[in-house]
Amino acid sequence: MSGKVFLINVGSNANHSFCSPVFDDRTFEFIPIPEDIEVSYPHGIKYKDLRSYYDPSSDLDLYIPENLREVAMHNDPEFDTFTYGDNCDVNPRASALRKVSRGDFLIFISRLQNWTKGAPTSIFGFYLIGYIHVDQVVGSVVNPLEKGLMSRFSVNAHVRAAMFDKSMWNSFWLFSGSSWSKRFLKAVPVTKKFCDDVFRKSNGQKWDWGKNRTDLQVIGSYTRTCRPILNPNTESDHKRIDILWKWISKYSE
Repeated sequence: MSGKVFLINVGSNANHSFCSPVFDDRTFEFIPIPEDIEVSYPHGIKYKDLRSYYDPSSDLDLYIPENLREVAMHNDPEFDTFTYGDNCDVNPRASALRKVSRGDFLIFISRLQNWTKGAPTSIFGFYLIGYIHVDQVVGSVVNPLEKGLMSRFSVNAHVRAAMFDKSMWNSFWLFSGSSWSKRFLKAVPVTKKFCDDVFRKSNGQKWDWGKNRTDLQVIGSYTRTCRPILNPNTESDHKRIDILWKWISKYSE
């Protein structure tokens, strides 16, 4: 597939009191982080309103702390209409996304917790959970969207928050996905070998796997900042692009 590839770490991390679950067959549920502000109905979506990807009649209360169920969540990315938003103008973590163009890919990586026999384990891992094939980019949004854009982005978490509180039109960026976008049926494991085969530091070298850090800590550290990881216009990236998409094809269905 053509288009630059950006890697974005989403969902809860080690600082949160919950983690999205992944099951023995690698099916998973994505549980977003909380909103920065309490966004009320009809613009806010509470954790108690989350439904299973595989069975929309089932809630996800089992995986959510009871004290969060009435709290508004920041459902971003959202895999119903395939949109993503970020504060690329003010948040250094997301500044690289200002270079995203139509036809690029935003691949989402998330830290998941293994559940087995209906109970959480102490095993965590990083997985690829889906991607947006970018169809449209709207930068530096500081005012309510015009009708056409509002129709496309109405369920995005940043737009929902701004509709509730006008101070939240705070120069965020929006990205919408084409029909090629996917929420994976199964979580795609991010292993040390996969990282060595696909990812590089800014100097072109492989990641450093220090003796004093676990593989999970290394992956979390290198993916904390949104970054472009592959460019089809760079000849040396071609083999790694092929490895990436073959790996996704092998494990995502």
